[in-house]
Amino acid sequence: MSKIKFAQQDNQFFNTLRDRINGYFTQNHINPTGNWKLYLKTGILIASLGFIYSWLVFFTPSQVWLIVLLCSVGGLNVAAIGFNVMHDGAHGSYSQNKVVNEIMAHSLNVLGGNSFLWKQKHNQNHHTYTNVEGMDDDIDIKPFMRLHKDQEHKWYHRFQHIYCMFAYGLLYFFWVFYRDFKKYFTGKIAENTPMKKMDMAEHINFWLSKIVHIAIFFVIPSYYVGFVNVLICYSIMSFVNGVILAVVFQLAHIVENTEFITPVSMDSKIESNWAVHQLVTTTNFATKNHVLIWLLGGLNFQVEHHLFPKISHVHYRKINKILIDTCKEFGVVYNEYPTMTKAFISHMSHIKSLGKA
Repeated sequence: MSKIKFAQQDNQFFNTLRDRINGYFTQNHINPTGNWKLYLKTGILIASLGFIYSWLVFFTPSQVWLIVLLCSVGGLNVAAIGFNVMHDGAHGSYSQNKVVNEIMAHSLNVLGGNSFLWKQKHNQNHHTYTNVEGMDDDIDIKPFMRLHKDQEHKWYHRFQHIYCMFAYGLLYFFWVFYRDFKKYFTGKIAENTPMKKMDMAEHINFWLSKIVHIAIFFVIPSYYVGFVNVLICYSIMSFVNGVILAVVFQLAHIVENTEFITPVSMDSKIESNWAVHQLVTTTNFATKNHVLIWLLGGLNFQVEHHLFPKISHVHYRKINKILIDTCKEFGVVYNEYPTMTKAFISHMSHIKSLGKA
């Protein structure tokens, strides 16, 4: 395991912020985990995916445009379940009940991923070593993309701002059918992070989840509409889902005003403390857009999420002002783009500049 450590001095900022956030929940008699709004949203998202699936498989429309539309909306729906249900569940912020959290986290398994691997990849590596080369697997999409200046430059990176959406569209498919298996067989979560040992139950869970996903999304639909049609529909759904997943992540970390760290060795010490590191490597966007807040599970409040992953996203909008005021008071950087469009432009500008030799 990596020995990379953060500076321990000057934790007054985060201690003060944490006390104020805790005080908000205590004074208002609010539990920091999910509430009825999250549970209602969960029902809507799961029901809508079930409706789209049933329509496509059992009552297949004759219009091609409608099939493409339903597959595309299905991709958005799958992404929204990941953002809102699985994500909170895997962080233990969906409910006060640990069993409920695990059930929600395992929605990822039905959708093709694996919660055991994802918790290590995301909860531990990404949330601890955000934008740290060799540790944060979420910024490692080499050799297809160059996301910061210390990654190796390839000749084709000069075109990455042109082909990036195609690469992003492949993210979900490669995650389900390649990257999970790579982690499983190599025993590595990231370049410098060994995977925790799996017990027999986790091994069974891994293979059973993949089989269930293939059965639901390939075998059963193929019986009704044929394998070729299923492959086309799955490709559309997967591509839309991949673009959405990648773009939302990239806008939170891979933009012009975030920092990247390349440690000299695995014994290095990062100069800032952990909380400040999260703030300089993370940015919020479109925090006034209620539609995006609902769909993205509050992941446009990425700063709040990184600092307080045990707090459900349904509370991020309320604690945002506390965060901003505390950052101003202590002179700590706070990154935010007012709209998703501006964040997207910044991301494209960033990767275009990195594409130049």
